[in-house]
Amino acid sequence: MPEITRKIMPTCYAAAVLMLLAATWVSPAIADKKKKDTNPPAPQGPPQIDISNAVWPQPPAIARLRYLDYFSAEKKPVKQTQVKRKSWMDRMAGVDPNDAAAKRAGLNPRFELGTPYGLAVDSKGFLYVADTKVGGVFIFNPESRDTGFIKHGVDARFGRVFGLAIDEADRLFVSDGQYNHVMVFSPQHKLEAQFGEGVMNDPAGLAIDEENRFFYVANTESDQVLVYDADYFKLLRKIGTAGKNHTLTTPGDFSKPTNVAVDKDGNLYVSDTYNDRIEVFDAEGAFIREFGKNGDGPGQFARPKGIAIDCDGHVWVADAMLNRLQVFTPEGDLRLVVGGFGMLPGEFEALADVYIDKNNRVFTSEQFMGRVQMFRYITNKEAQVEYDKRQAAAKGAAQTPAQSDASKPADKAQPPAATNPAPAATTPPPAATTPATPKPAAPATPAGTTATAKPS
Repeated sequence: MPEITRKIMPTCYAAAVLMLLAATWVSPAIADKKKKDTNPPAPQGPPQIDISNAVWPQPPAIARLRYLDYFSAEKKPVKQTQVKRKSWMDRMAGVDPNDAAAKRAGLNPRFELGTPYGLAVDSKGFLYVADTKVGGVFIFNPESRDTGFIKHGVDARFGRVFGLAIDEADRLFVSDGQYNHVMVFSPQHKLEAQFGEGVMNDPAGLAIDEENRFFYVANTESDQVLVYDADYFKLLRKIGTAGKNHTLTTPGDFSKPTNVAVDKDGNLYVSDTYNDRIEVFDAEGAFIREFGKNGDGPGQFARPKGIAIDCDGHVWVADAMLNRLQVFTPEGDLRLVVGGFGMLPGEFEALADVYIDKNNRVFTSEQFMGRVQMFRYITNKEAQVEYDKRQAAAKGAAQTPAQSDASKPADKAQPPAATNPAPAATTPPPAATTPATPKPAAPATPAGTTATAKPS
């Protein structure tokens, strides 16, 4: 072999070794870069919902209902736990070592709504929710969100709990459709009494007439409303005809009545569920009127259930199949429609009950969602204040151009004021100054965004 060849060979071998070493050093970085490039982007958190405009009807109409909050479970305890770093084996197995630690720390709620139905609020503002699936009564503090529970097998023996009512002394009444009676609890949630055995048949909604001392029970399977003495729980009378297998449609009779409510005059309102109507009776049980019929149009029903009366006398009806709230005058004239099927604020899934407390908070229960939503009713007086405010603003805006023109010096080049109309922009649109809500044009749509009447 020539001498020059022997000198070049070691040099080539050394260069090859250096290139191999360089490749081994660079390849992890390249592989890591490729690995990072192929990783999918980190998932984003759930979208944030702006509830500031969750009002009904929508602007520019004056709002009559505002969304506040919802309840579905006990709030999760806040407990600091040390975060354990994932090992390479955890990453390969797809296991998070913090999952077990979180469970041991008690971060899962102990109480969670299943199928909530009846609603009531006591003098402290605490919300009571009857849960048919769980078989007990939840107690929520809307301010702190602390949760209590009247538990089956501990505080009472529950079957299928439906209706709730609370009197002025904070006694809690719970209807049980399995054991066919109503239970009475003290303000300390101790069982005091029960009544209705042998008379009740699948009792549901409850209502108390504090003035006349009547206690009403929607006795669903017997197609009647039972009237008891609110102090001694003695049966006084029955409204409706029993034994007709839910076939009666005559005024004053029922087909599976589910809920009841009483207005400030002592009149009784009944959700006649299978007849898709609301019936009204006086305090003596005499039939007064009815409104509603089967359908999905404005003012119509498809299984009305929950019913409540607000401080202005409006009648609120929860429709289980149409998943909407409809608000009527006592005579049955429609004023507002809220809802539709969905999970967003103001939407419902299997809407069951509606309740309005003395602070004008409106609560609704949903069976499919296991959720109770809380709203704020804007009263007639509050709406009137807003209406007057808008009227004054519109009047002031209309007068401003004339005053500014009068203060200007005369200008020969300017046309006379009488022939110079005010700019159109200074006159607000009629809808901006109108609070009322006439009948809506379509179901599940807030009524009357261009109304011109005063609050009613």
